[in-house]
Amino acid sequence: MTTSPGSFSVAPSTAVTDLRMRYGTADVLMGVSFNVAKGEVVALLGPNGAGKSTTIEILEGVRRRSGGEVSVLGADPEIIDEQWRARVGMVMQSWRDHARWSPHDLVEYLGRLYDPYAAVSGRPRWATEELLKMVGLDRVSRQKIRTLSGGERRRLDIAIGVIGRPEVLFLDEPTAGLDPEGRRDVHELIHGIVDRDDTAVLLTTHDLDEAGKIADRILVLAGGRIVADGSADALAASLARDVQIRWTHGGRAHVHACAEATGFVRQLLTGPAGADVKDLEVSRPTLEETYLALVATHHRGANAPLDEKAVV
Repeated sequence: MTTSPGSFSVAPSTAVTDLRMRYGTADVLMGVSFNVAKGEVVALLGPNGAGKSTTIEILEGVRRRSGGEVSVLGADPEIIDEQWRARVGMVMQSWRDHARWSPHDLVEYLGRLYDPYAAVSGRPRWATEELLKMVGLDRVSRQKIRTLSGGERRRLDIAIGVIGRPEVLFLDEPTAGLDPEGRRDVHELIHGIVDRDDTAVLLTTHDLDEAGKIADRILVLAGGRIVADGSADALAASLARDVQIRWTHGGRAHVHACAEATGFVRQLLTGPAGADVKDLEVSRPTLEETYLALVATHHRGANAPLDEKAVV
């Protein structure tokens, strides 16, 4: 099944059409197209070297593309001004931080740079103390940045990226280096930003569980193209030729694979042995299984036309 990228009804905050990127003779992006709508969280997945970070950098305006059309908040990122930058938040994989500053002083200093643009955008930046508490740095806010742990520095990266309350937020591996509690806090922070300001969010991640929890929609990038676009459930359904049904009866374990579970389960439970069926379990492919199958499908049919691949 094929659907148009971006199912939200409002105009997209980010629109990418036939995006291409070449390094020397190597084509990294070959006709990538997708939209991200206002208030939508989209996760970009793909193998190492697929072009995820390159895509983010092009959208942020820090890398020039080889071809195609890109629009972020109605502007081409290659031709933008400071007012546009004040409306876009960026969290890259790493920052060159100010080791001798404290998180409080750095966030306060950078936050003041947004103040002149707040009157135009109508979105005053986060108060420094509130933001540092929100990202879990309030207890170390006066320490030197050089004394922070790797996870704390990553939280600071995120604080700097969202301080201006952006309309569009790009995050490249936002939870890299964080422990489970830190990842949960970042997920809650992103959802809070979206709920409060209707922000459009595009993030890259290698954490499939994270993508399934946080994203409204998942894009799978492989071989320079988007090979799948849909929710976690939709992606799983697109490849789920069989659902596994397991149960026990009379002390014996049984398993049955079928394309549609509802009818089989109804027949099983209403049949002569239905009252003795125990431990009934219906399982569908996990997001990880779905992702690996999509990438494998692409590699097997890399020369096939795009509409013959697993696109949802």
